[in-house]
Amino acid sequence: MSSMAYILKTLNSWFWWENIWMPINCTWADFVDREGLVFPKPHQLYATIPYAFVLLIIRFFSERYVAIPLAKALGIKNVRRVKPQPNPVLESYFRECSRQPSQSEIKGLAKKCNCTVHLVEKWFRRRRNLEIPTVLRKFQEAFWRFSFYLTSSIVGFIFLYDKPWFYDIWQTWVGYPFQTLLPSQYWYYMAEIGFYWSLIFTLGIDIKRKDFMAHVVHHLAAIGLMSGSWCGNYVRVGTLVMFVHDTADFWLEAAKMFNYARWEKTCNILFIIFSIAFFITRMILFPFWILRATLYQPTYYSTTPVIAYFLFNGMLLTLQGLHLYWGYLIFKILKRFVFLKDLKDDRSDEEEEDSLTDTEEESTKSGTKNSSGSSKHLLSSSHH
Repeated sequence: MSSMAYILKTLNSWFWWENIWMPINCTWADFVDREGLVFPKPHQLYATIPYAFVLLIIRFFSERYVAIPLAKALGIKNVRRVKPQPNPVLESYFRECSRQPSQSEIKGLAKKCNCTVHLVEKWFRRRRNLEIPTVLRKFQEAFWRFSFYLTSSIVGFIFLYDKPWFYDIWQTWVGYPFQTLLPSQYWYYMAEIGFYWSLIFTLGIDIKRKDFMAHVVHHLAAIGLMSGSWCGNYVRVGTLVMFVHDTADFWLEAAKMFNYARWEKTCNILFIIFSIAFFITRMILFPFWILRATLYQPTYYSTTPVIAYFLFNGMLLTLQGLHLYWGYLIFKILKRFVFLKDLKDDRSDEEEEDSLTDTEEESTKSGTKNSSGSSKHLLSSSHH
């Protein structure tokens, strides 16, 4: 126990070594609150965990008592999924071998289960559908994200519009590191970090998309960046990073909501607005405004960059890499829309059509398939 305590103590002292976090000739003792100056404290980040659970409670009630009635008003129905008949052989094959067996494999399974090929096809179709979230569930998740991003964008603008660094980004470094923490900055950070913690906590139950790992990297990088900028008192530039990200996101979530309601023209308009906002904020403002402030401008205030300079900029460049990846996907969707008039996102699985009862399909011939009739207008998994 004593050796483990010593190792943890040593690691802790290394982690909080002044040369990592702050300019030369500064110590943690300089960051004690005094008259006219209040500094962010690393231990305050513990509060983001209970704040995350508060947001999860708000999410539960908003999805249940606001999103569901709104979805019904827009014409979205809670369709009941038809479960396949219990079959251990097919279930084992589905889990361990393939969710999309070939025709020859289906014939082999039909012989093994002593049933028709058509019934095996129907079983796999229904089993795959169980893995796909309902339209109502997708709408609820999009509504929650839309609500948070819109609120965060409005509140962020209220917090920032009268700050000099909102218009002159050089002001983010004036007086650094002895910049006082404003109450608005505290709550802005707590809400944003708490939100991303809540997304981490619900990764197992939220809708899984084909760019799932990109989202995991994004959430962890966002939490790491915000937490690190809090500890190093890079709060001014941190609030600008958060604002630049949120102002495009709510347009996407709004487009997805109207897509689920099959309001295609409204969805198309919102997605085009989102695309414009995304390319302005992620491809112009973030690299040429934010990254310029974090990579280039600090050299005017310190000839010896601290280790945190390289860590933070490394994570910011990781975020920019994700922006390029998502920008490429958005460009593909827009290109298809311009030439094919189709706003479909290939990253999400489409639900396959199925009859509601077993008796309806017993009269069909063995070996036939239902054609997929899902809407070609789909943005259900676009996210960044």
